[in-house]
Amino acid sequence: MSEWQTQVDAIWASADELGDAEVIRRIDALAAQRPEHDPVALFERAGARDSAGLETEAEPLYRAAIANGLTGAERVQAHIQLASTIRNLGRPLESIALLDAIEPEAEELHDAVVAFRALALVDAGDARRAASDALTALAAHLPRYRRSLAAYAEALTASA
Repeated sequence: MSEWQTQVDAIWASADELGDAEVIRRIDALAAQRPEHDPVALFERAGARDSAGLETEAEPLYRAAIANGLTGAERVQAHIQLASTIRNLGRPLESIALLDAIEPEAEELHDAVVAFRALALVDAGDARRAASDALTALAAHLPRYRRSLAAYAEALTASA
């Protein structure tokens, strides 16, 4: 991990004590140390604003991070966070489309994709599909009742 990323992680670890405005200020100061269109710096700036509830400021930064070549786990995280931001801005169908597009790449973040997709599905008026998807993902983690819960989850959409 780079020294720069270590500093970013330290800010996020202290975010509750620092407050939203200070997190944004510090993240922006670190981002200024990198090239203007650095995708990781753009991603961190977006996340700081998103965390502060400034979705309209976060959206273009997430889009710029992705467009400028964000890769790896940060790319998946950016899609999840952008989809959440877009849902919060009242565009759940666009959120679902973003999550559907990234899902094959999500790997260890697959359950996060499912969870945020479920939220968007509820906002889009499909609560049964949302519950089914969320319960299916949850069933995979249960030591008992896995088959039963998976069957109930499937029945939610079969009867709709």
